[in-house]
Amino acid sequence: MSKRIDARFASLRAEGRGGLVTFFTAGDPDYDTSLAILKGLPAAGADLIELGVPFSDPMADGPAIQLASQRALKAGMTARRTLEMVRAFRATDDVTPLILMGYFNPIYVYGPQAFVTDAAAAGVDGLIIVDLPPEEADELTGPLQAAGLDLIFLTAPTTDDARLPTVLEKASGFVYYVSITGITGTASASEAAIAAAVKRLRRHTDLPLAVGFGIRTPSQAAEVARHADAAVVGSALVQTVADHLGQPGLVGEALKYVTALADGVRTARK
Repeated sequence: MSKRIDARFASLRAEGRGGLVTFFTAGDPDYDTSLAILKGLPAAGADLIELGVPFSDPMADGPAIQLASQRALKAGMTARRTLEMVRAFRATDDVTPLILMGYFNPIYVYGPQAFVTDAAAAGVDGLIIVDLPPEEADELTGPLQAAGLDLIFLTAPTTDDARLPTVLEKASGFVYYVSITGITGTASASEAAIAAAVKRLRRHTDLPLAVGFGIRTPSQAAEVARHADAAVVGSALVQTVADHLGQPGLVGEALKYVTALADGVRTARK
């Protein structure tokens, strides 16, 4: 499947460290600003990037990402413009894995086959579709496999051992473990709970494991990176953008925050 995702996790294993996955919403607060953040993320320390496709009803997300989607949509962001942003990113970076994360409705409206074709051509490496259960994913799995893109599924504390094989059967790239029950940007799981969850998941899959939801600080990211293959930070980065709206230093503040997270992740196992 995606050579970039596989290569990046292989590189992280060779370095003996966990990775940092960053999420933010495409088009928040506007196209040019979010493109500048996107282009700066690899140098700031992001190992993989999740780019959110803005949607009017992001039911799994907390207030920070809900408001980010609203700002992006108001600024004219669409699924097509998100792919345009990916193409602009790929003009200068052909190695950093980039995953689109969002909901199925925009893909359905676009047309699943057309969306996958255009996403692959733009340089996307995989999709995370929050509201798409594996039983309903056949409309995407065939086109994605043909295009060489990964379909990354979510697991949660409520995904028991009986359910996991169904979720993992069609998964590729990596597995995203949602460390809490609830929406993004709220509570945080303890390091002991994360360690236990990662240990359980490793009995079911050889895919890399990324853990997200509720990670805000470099120390929390480090706690995850000691056990999982990567820590995912989204709402806190999105909130950093929101905290600096209208300020000339917005891009710099967002990237400075990512650098602090990356420092925590990169030293977690030392």
